[in-house]
Amino acid sequence: FKQKTAYEICACLVGSEMCIRDRVSTQSTGTNTASNEVHMKHNNAIPRNHFKKDWMNRVKTWFNQPARKLRRRQARAKKAAAVFPRPVAGLLRPVVQAPSKKYNAKTRLGRGFTLDELKAAKMGASQARSIGIAVDSRRKNRSEEALARNVARLAEYKAKLVLFPRKKALKQKKFEEKRASVKDAIKASSQQTGTILPIVRAAPVVEFRAATDAEKQSSVFERIRRERTTAKKVGALVKHQKRVALELEEAKKSNKKGGKKGKK
Repeated sequence: FKQKTAYEICACLVGSEMCIRDRVSTQSTGTNTASNEVHMKHNNAIPRNHFKKDWMNRVKTWFNQPARKLRRRQARAKKAAAVFPRPVAGLLRPVVQAPSKKYNAKTRLGRGFTLDELKAAKMGASQARSIGIAVDSRRKNRSEEALARNVARLAEYKAKLVLFPRKKALKQKKFEEKRASVKDAIKASSQQTGTILPIVRAAPVVEFRAATDAEKQSSVFERIRRERTTAKKVGALVKHQKRVALELEEAKKSNKKGGKKGKK
């Protein structure tokens, strides 16, 4: 069985223009003669999409997706076992305001606590790093509210913190009697997963009420236009008010002078 080519199927499909059909328009003239004209619609590029050339080397496959998923899961489990009983998420982060004018109303987790915040919480930078608290010596506190918020966050963390001796310290003689009990306590402890002290965003409370008669009669569109015009022409309005005030003062002065001349 031999498959027919494009040349055998349609004679008007020629060369690289196989996907463009020639449009033949026949116009009859008064002398009974026909003229064949070929018209191209728009100035488009001639498509030459040879997708079947060497496609096995160009195609993108994702057959290793299940294996990568398993590898990532095993890596997470290995990391969690290495840092046990410390939290998997890592260090405690402060709550900061996002930068820029667009996002400064939103709160997010920052890089680390400032030295002032650690000082207010009565701990040093080296001690904070040793108990799982991130420290950022470059950030500065711009407001008392943010400082108090992170100090309270540190106090909450310290209240929930459980400290165990290090592995090197357990080998010392002073921990010889408590070594077995400490190891049992470490094994019995549970490892925290997820973010440490996540930000709790309370849902806004929306109160519904009936619209008053004054609100129904007023137009929000007109008020917006009025306020926009006032903000745009505030300078001209101030100048006009000053000019009117000067004119009134001059008129009062002229009236006083005219009254004095009449009395004489």
